[in-house]
Amino acid sequence: MSDSGSSEPRDGGAQGGSSRRGVGNTVTVVLGAQWGDEGKGKVVDLLAQDADMVCRCQGGNNAGHTVVVDSVEYDFHLLPSGIINPKVTAFIGNGVVIHLPGLFEEAEKNVRKGKGWCPSVHCLIKIVSNGGCLIVHLIKGLEGWESRLIISDRAHIGTTKKGIGPVYSAKAARSGLRICDLLADFQQFSERSGQIDLFPFKRHTISNVSSLLMSPHRFKHLASQYQSMYPSLEIDVDGELEKLKTYVDRIKPMVRDGVFFMYEALHGPSKKILVEGANAALLDIDFGTYPFVTSSNCTVGGVCTGLGMPPQNVGEVFGVVKAYTTRVGIGAFPTEQKNDIGELLQTRGKEVGVTTGRKRRCGWLDLVLIKYAHIINGFTALALTKLDILDVLPEIQEVLQKVEVQYETLPGWNTDTSAARTFDELPENAKKYVCFIEDRLDVP
Repeated sequence: MSDSGSSEPRDGGAQGGSSRRGVGNTVTVVLGAQWGDEGKGKVVDLLAQDADMVCRCQGGNNAGHTVVVDSVEYDFHLLPSGIINPKVTAFIGNGVVIHLPGLFEEAEKNVRKGKGWCPSVHCLIKIVSNGGCLIVHLIKGLEGWESRLIISDRAHIGTTKKGIGPVYSAKAARSGLRICDLLADFQQFSERSGQIDLFPFKRHTISNVSSLLMSPHRFKHLASQYQSMYPSLEIDVDGELEKLKTYVDRIKPMVRDGVFFMYEALHGPSKKILVEGANAALLDIDFGTYPFVTSSNCTVGGVCTGLGMPPQNVGEVFGVVKAYTTRVGIGAFPTEQKNDIGELLQTRGKEVGVTTGRKRRCGWLDLVLIKYAHIINGFTALALTKLDILDVLPEIQEVLQKVEVQYETLPGWNTDTSAARTFDELPENAKKYVCFIEDRLDVP
């Protein structure tokens, strides 16, 4: 999609949006290869300069991507980072859990920052899947309760207290509330109980399959469940319903049947489609450093389940790698530097969470973990970020093996690389560092 960081396309097809015979358009995927905070937003913003569509497939407003354009700093949590390009259509897939007040607040905040490039929230929030689960206040308030009841360390697990875990739990328990429920019949959505006609049509066709998304769950029923589980939990049911009702008309024009919207994008005219992963491989619910992980699949499989698309439409998979390692919260971190090196990386790298404001733990780059992420995701190329943070170090270390941690030391470059725009402009030792990573991982 962009000359920067591109690699040869798979199967002889053109990169990021070309059509394979009988398959349709392919998508370019950008994923974090560590514990998050690798700089995915920058990479997505770069690739989105010539994209037609940018998608979010999982996570919620626990993600935080910062993009600086023309000296304006934009913070994205639910919206894909690539929407700085006004020609891009943003799509929030069914795998994303959505806090409606947060979505509109985020859009309004970035519209104000944009100095006229976007006249209203409607140019940012364009398409939202009708299958997305809602984060409502009663669920958001459970984060602390479940922290105490499920696992003793959960209070320090790294949660953003945005309700992400509880809403994915409700989704898995099949008691979650979805956007299609909210928009279908607000009275039914509100009530404690009642019968639902799961087949509200006489003729079963492809075009009305989305009617099957109607669920038998109600807001008051869900609130009653949680109050029986947590007797001390106070829920203003009527007040919450009134707040939700104010968003029905606002969100309705943006909601589409996500499966068919994606199908048409893949099988219509040639499009350059970009998918931005939230969180990162080592925070994946199945493959991350469990239990200190997020609640969604933030590896490549989450792209298919979160957007409703088949795997053959996955084209390039770019893994974003920070030139060192950071993570938030407790959990394994073999190469962490609890010393002056760690402090220097934290300070120079401005390693503070966009969503939480917490300082990140810092350490050397761990190639064993990135190799593991590559095995799962099949990266076609890596985007290496924050190389310039290492400019002042006389030696750079890489982790090669984790039984006992083994380091290999490479010479530093002691030269400012922040102005370099091509590989050839880097100092010789910086080039050697990049090539070392490529060779060890066998990924360009």
